[in-house]
Amino acid sequence: MASVGEKLQMEITDLGHDGQGVGRHDGQVVFVSGALPGDTVEVRLQVVARRHLVGQLQRVLTPSPDRRRPPCILADNCGGCSLQPLNDAAEAEWKQRSLEQTLQRIGGLNAPVRPLLAADPTLGYRNRALIPLERSGDGTLRAGYYRRGSHRIVNMARCPVLDPRIDAMIAPLKADLEASDWPIDRHGGDLEAEDGPGLRHLGLRVGAATGELLLTLISSHDELPGLETLADAWRQRWPELVGVCLNLQPRPTNRLMGDETRVIRGRDWLNETFSGLRFRIAADTFFQVNTRQAERLVPHLMEALGPGPGDASLLDAYCGIGTYSLPLAAAGWHVTGLELHPRAVAMARLNAAANELEGRAQFDQADVPLVLEERLQGMQALVLDPPRKGLSPAATAAILAAPPSRIAYVSCDPAALARDLAQLCASGVYRLNWVQPIDFFPNTSHVEALAALERR
Repeated sequence: MASVGEKLQMEITDLGHDGQGVGRHDGQVVFVSGALPGDTVEVRLQVVARRHLVGQLQRVLTPSPDRRRPPCILADNCGGCSLQPLNDAAEAEWKQRSLEQTLQRIGGLNAPVRPLLAADPTLGYRNRALIPLERSGDGTLRAGYYRRGSHRIVNMARCPVLDPRIDAMIAPLKADLEASDWPIDRHGGDLEAEDGPGLRHLGLRVGAATGELLLTLISSHDELPGLETLADAWRQRWPELVGVCLNLQPRPTNRLMGDETRVIRGRDWLNETFSGLRFRIAADTFFQVNTRQAERLVPHLMEALGPGPGDASLLDAYCGIGTYSLPLAAAGWHVTGLELHPRAVAMARLNAAANELEGRAQFDQADVPLVLEERLQGMQALVLDPPRKGLSPAATAAILAAPPSRIAYVSCDPAALARDLAQLCASGVYRLNWVQPIDFFPNTSHVEALAALERR
């Protein structure tokens, strides 16, 4: 019987869904962060549960042939990029196989899975960063992502997966924020915590095509003396910085940004070009972090929906700022977008107007599961891009009650996708034509997928 603290040697044979190495001991699965398939490792057991064990990596005794020197010096500690030690070809192969196995294991689906659209480049691709902040005991400001499995910040001055234009801002911004003496709310908005309220995160965003920059400080309050002076200095230092904003998030919650964003200098949105169209992206609205890969998905999305008649109508559920709605409208569809967040709806309408697509794209604020059945009436096609947890039972039921001819389902969680596809296909209403994986998040265990369904 294994015990906590015991040291074991084992071969790692696979990766778990969060990128942990997977081995076995006496028939039990052992999860080991930092270990790769093909490694022989020594681990110290940290968790002994009935169905699995968790081990802490002590040494790599024999490295996997797919192991490489990570491009980031913090990769062994930072929880942001769990697969940096795995070479690109092996990562792509694992993501392809993992998606196929998940569809089969959870959904019982033997769908044709197309070859992964691998990312190129695999570094410098993220157009947005939300970086946690804290002060150490001596007052030094620390900024960085959390250590794996903890809330301890791994201090950094750069991050190679970020677009170089925002990566270059981190070190000088850290120095300015440290010199400000503003309090840091490292307890996540707990106003009764010992450290008191203060700054929580540093937000940076870049237009991949335009180069415009946005800087947003996320704080539990607005008492930041000298912020306007700093904002002026930042805009002088970086001419591409079109706005400096303050987002207020006073609540003790895991939600990173609050409902109120104030413009300190400039504006609270940047211009971007996506799929040949002009977009405004605000400091507090969602946009895919890998612009190049999101654009590569658009032709496959159009293929999944098929050629519609000239007056074909399409519903885009969870449409955001119109990222996919507007390219589809430009291609000839009459698109109605549904989105819960009012700020995103407002931006989608502005983006439609900027591209002279108001006649082909309209956007409404709505809680999708509550209105989906009604809004699907008369629609030929449906685009789904739900949150990571996938469709709610109410949303699935609404689709089956008013099924459109075709569905294009974009998912960032293979397990949720497999569950939802199984429910849609088990009804006998739909058949699954193909699934296209695409790597939006190289150096991590995450993989995006597009599923094409057709009514029988």
